[in-house]
Amino acid sequence: MIKNIKYNEYTKELLERLPKGVFLTVRDKEKLNTMTIGWGTVGYIWQKPIFVVSLRYSRYTYQLIEKAKEFTVSIPLNNDLNKALSICGTKSGKDINKFTECNLSADPGQVVSTPVIGECDLFYECKVVYQQAMEPALAAESIHKSCYSKGDFHVLYYGEIVASYIKE
Repeated sequence: MIKNIKYNEYTKELLERLPKGVFLTVRDKEKLNTMTIGWGTVGYIWQKPIFVVSLRYSRYTYQLIEKAKEFTVSIPLNNDLNKALSICGTKSGKDINKFTECNLSADPGQVVSTPVIGECDLFYECKVVYQQAMEPALAAESIHKSCYSKGDFHVLYYGEIVASYIKE
């Protein structure tokens, strides 16, 4: 059973799970991909609840989100899904169908056309309201060294949270 929740009702659980990996999913027409993310945040900006995710230009999902302008985030709370998260974090959706490979179900979203991962427990559906390419010169040198030694910077996507819910 699905229960709609306030966007910030499970922030603690999300932020504890995020460094271990959650699923970011994007659909552009017939193209569907999910990937593992370990960075992101939830907040309140422009009088809207916002989920910020970052994607490198080199990722297949970057190509999809640029067209789709929406995404979902699916968080496993009761299932670890570590094997699927590992595959989705190391393989490209250009090369494999991650849903088939990991035996993941693409359940319809409530508001957006991008599905959520049915095996997860906590879900956010988002519509991109702003995006910002990182300005490398503005990042601290410690961030350059630890995260961008290859120069593959991120684009930050600010998604208005249009639905948030949990499986009970």
